[in-house]
Amino acid sequence: MQNWFRKRLSYRLTRDTILVAMAVGLVLNLVQITLDYFSARDAMTSEVRALMDISRSPAAQIAYNIDVRLANELLSGLLQHPATIDARIIDNDGQVMASAARPASDAGYRWISDALFGERLTFSTPLKVRQLKDLPLGQLRITIDTFHYGLQFLQRALYTLAGGLLKSLALGGALLAIFYVVLTRPMLNVIHGLSQVSPRSPESVRLPVPRQHEADEIGTLVGIVNHHLETIESTLAQLRSAESALKNYSTQLEQEVADRTREISEKNDALQRGNRALVRAKEDAVRRARARANFLASMSHEIRTPLNGLLGMLGLALDDELDAAQRNRVEIALKAGESLLALLNDILDISKVEAGKLGLENIPFSMRQLIEECATLHAQQARRKGIELVTEIDPELPDLFLGDPTRNRQILNNLISNAIKFTERGLVRLRAAYSGGSLRLEVIDTGIGMSREGLHRIFSPFSQADADTTRRYGGTGLGLTLCRQLVERMHGQILVDSQEGAGTHFTVTLPLPIHQARATVYNAAHLEHLRETGVAMAMPEQHPHRMAIETQLRAWRIPVRGASRHPDGLLLIAADASEETGAFIGQWRGRGVVVAQGLTDRSTDGRANPVLSLPLRRDDLFQRLCAGAGLMAPTLAGSRALPRPDAALASSKPGLSILLVEDNQVNQLVASSLLKKLGHRVGHAENGARALEVLRHRAYDLVLMDCQMPVMDGYEATRQIRRTPGLERLPVIAVTANVMQGDRENCLAAGMNDYVTKPYNRDALASVIRRWAPAEPSGTQ
Repeated sequence: MQNWFRKRLSYRLTRDTILVAMAVGLVLNLVQITLDYFSARDAMTSEVRALMDISRSPAAQIAYNIDVRLANELLSGLLQHPATIDARIIDNDGQVMASAARPASDAGYRWISDALFGERLTFSTPLKVRQLKDLPLGQLRITIDTFHYGLQFLQRALYTLAGGLLKSLALGGALLAIFYVVLTRPMLNVIHGLSQVSPRSPESVRLPVPRQHEADEIGTLVGIVNHHLETIESTLAQLRSAESALKNYSTQLEQEVADRTREISEKNDALQRGNRALVRAKEDAVRRARARANFLASMSHEIRTPLNGLLGMLGLALDDELDAAQRNRVEIALKAGESLLALLNDILDISKVEAGKLGLENIPFSMRQLIEECATLHAQQARRKGIELVTEIDPELPDLFLGDPTRNRQILNNLISNAIKFTERGLVRLRAAYSGGSLRLEVIDTGIGMSREGLHRIFSPFSQADADTTRRYGGTGLGLTLCRQLVERMHGQILVDSQEGAGTHFTVTLPLPIHQARATVYNAAHLEHLRETGVAMAMPEQHPHRMAIETQLRAWRIPVRGASRHPDGLLLIAADASEETGAFIGQWRGRGVVVAQGLTDRSTDGRANPVLSLPLRRDDLFQRLCAGAGLMAPTLAGSRALPRPDAALASSKPGLSILLVEDNQVNQLVASSLLKKLGHRVGHAENGARALEVLRHRAYDLVLMDCQMPVMDGYEATRQIRRTPGLERLPVIAVTANVMQGDRENCLAAGMNDYVTKPYNRDALASVIRRWAPAEPSGTQ
């Protein structure tokens, strides 16, 4: 019953109303009590001040006449005030002339009054007579007990709170009765009427409107319910007409479809206009890219032309007899020029990538051989710094991939060179493996490392990890930018992980397709002999190259054992690192010894032991093992020997008569000197028109044709040569400072046979002349 009562709307309305009324009343009562509190304090102070003002003049006369009897009477009169507990007159010397006092009131709830008004207050006023205003006579001091005023305040506050509570209760009772009569009872009648409605025929019943509620919310509610009951009845008829209405809806839908089709057509027209705008923007971007490419081509030619003369003359100067100081200066200048050329190449490569002008080859190449060549190239640089360069190539790495070997070489050279540059001690490790259709290259060093902030900057052009790095190690910051762009151009990914003082780890992933999984076939008889012989390792466990050598030996299924004084016919691989190792090699009585060491070929014990140069090269390891075991030097089917440093210096076929078409006198001098050192005879022409005139009167075996010259450029001159009878098959080699994409194609389209870039490189020049030299050189000068 109690729960039912609490659920009634009248109860909840009354409860909420009373609670709100009590809360508002409490706040208002508290405000009233607070105002009364401050008023009581002010009244207390004013009343005491008035009492002192009344007593001040008599007290001054008493002090002036020093009348103690009158003073006691005055002070006793002051004590008649209910709040006064002490009164006294004090002379100028601080002595009490007269005083009167009585005890303070003591009540159980006095602490509340003391907390609000304080326990007691003391008031004082100076005493003076009218005739002698400048003569001080002392002071009147009154001490009052605040409980008299506090008690009055507490009584008023209690009456205020009690009265507010009673008012709230009375209001709640009245509201409860009103809500029941006005709201709850009519609602109960409506609910009772609704409960009488039959679910089978609700439309046949109407609810009565309660008396005196026709115009209020209850009457409105009953009217709405009756209206809905009428609506239910009319709905039955409406359902019967639904089929006809659906036909009308079909017509409307057709109209909406037509409207939507028209809207789509309009949007399609707008999209086509947007596409045309995009096409125009694309064409504009292509025009700007072409202009940029032309600018880069011109810049390349203009910079490379004087740079060609500079490097050529420095190279020629090194061929002369110079003292040590002069040779050192020329070599420094030559290295500086080569660094400038490398910087120019990097800038042009980056620009070509950004302009989409960089073409990639897709030819078979050996990634293993490329890695070994790059490691061999940088090994001497690493040894000069006292660090080790280690190659760890997976023995299962496919031998041939399809891709661009030149761009892959650029990536490797930049990463290895960077690692060596920023490593002061320890080693640089180069790893390679293939899995899941991707080649994984890792370059790990123990160098200075980078901070997290530096990692975000290293791939930006002309940026390094921090300013201190640039000051200490130099560099332009273009190498890693070019690496990232080349890797992304090959649809790969380059990642870097580094920590300051703990080295850097670069990982390059390239999706290179396999051209041939197994291209190198080793001599089966030699390999079987090495498996029977076995290998003993006289290298410390911590030797940086031991893991790479041992992994390759186990891939060949050659047994690997530890070195001991009882060789049992084993082949020894020893590291030339200490006198103890040298003594051990000298006493070795096994099958043979292979000394693993750097690029210097020095013998440990005076005997001609085969030397395995480090970093490791797989073919070199097999050849040295065979030599150490006393086998004939094997030939490897499908493999190429690593290039010798002096291989490119082999002279081309001598005795050729060559026409050099070049407008720059410095370049003429450089090219003529190089050609004469290669054993050829050289004629000169300063432009294409002059070259045509010379060729009509004199026979040459080959023409080196500059592409950009005044009067007539190399392209037009070559076209004229091809149209001249008797010169159709004359080899014409383009020599140009342009290195942009399309330059080679333009040269070949003009009828030239081959392409050489400036600055002149003796090896490249000798190679191209040897390739196009006629079988029978002309004897004409």
